[in-house]
Amino acid sequence: MFDYPTLSPQGITEQSFETIRRELSAANIILPSDTAPIVERMIHSTADFDFATITRFSTGAVQAGIHALGNGCAIITDVNMIRMGINASRVQQQGGTLHCFVADDDVRQRAAETGHTRSALGIRMAWEQGLLQDSIVVVGNAPTALFEIIRLMLEKEVRPALVIGVPVGFINVVESKEAFMKTTVVPWIVTQGRKGGSAVAVAIVNALLRLATGTRATETD
Repeated sequence: MFDYPTLSPQGITEQSFETIRRELSAANIILPSDTAPIVERMIHSTADFDFATITRFSTGAVQAGIHALGNGCAIITDVNMIRMGINASRVQQQGGTLHCFVADDDVRQRAAETGHTRSALGIRMAWEQGLLQDSIVVVGNAPTALFEIIRLMLEKEVRPALVIGVPVGFINVVESKEAFMKTTVVPWIVTQGRKGGSAVAVAIVNALLRLATGTRATETD
C-alpha cells in the first residue's frame, strides 16, 4: 500500500505560508505590512512569486476594502467562478452581498444584440440596479469589464469603494490595467502585465475578508 506524508489542513497551510515568507526573504523582497496579507495569499493560491513584484495598490486601497466589507458592501464580480470562490459565509457575516450578472438572460440578449461582452454588460447591469456605488468590484477575467467601470466612473460618476482589476490574458489586458491605474478617484488593486485570473481575484477578496473579520492569515477556509 502506498504511504504518503500526512498533515492536518491547518498544518499544511501554516507550512505553506512559512515557505512563502522564507522564500520572499531569501529573494530580499520585503512586503509592506498592510499589503503583505494580500500578496501572500495571492502567492499561496498560485505558487507564483511574481505577484510580489507586479501587484500594485493605490494609496489606502487595503483600508478601503476592509472598511467597505465591514460596512456590508455589495461585491460585484465579472464571472461566476470568482463569485463562487469568495467566502460567502464571511461576506454574510459582515452583512454584505455577492453578485454576478454574466449569465443573466437579459445580459445574454443584450450581448447578442450589441456585440459587447457579457462581462462588460454584467457590470453595466450592476450599475442599473444601483449596486456599484460604494461596492467592491472584482475583475479577474475580462478587460472589457474593467473598461466599463472606467466608463461608468467618467460618464455616470459611479464611485465603487474599491476596484480589484486583475484580468488575465493577451488582448487589451495590459491596456485595461494601465488605464485603470491612472484613475485617482477610486482605490484599486491591480496586477501589472498579463497575469491575473479568477484564483488571484478570489485570493485578494478572501484576504481582505480575513482582515475585516479578524481571521488569521494562515487559517484555512
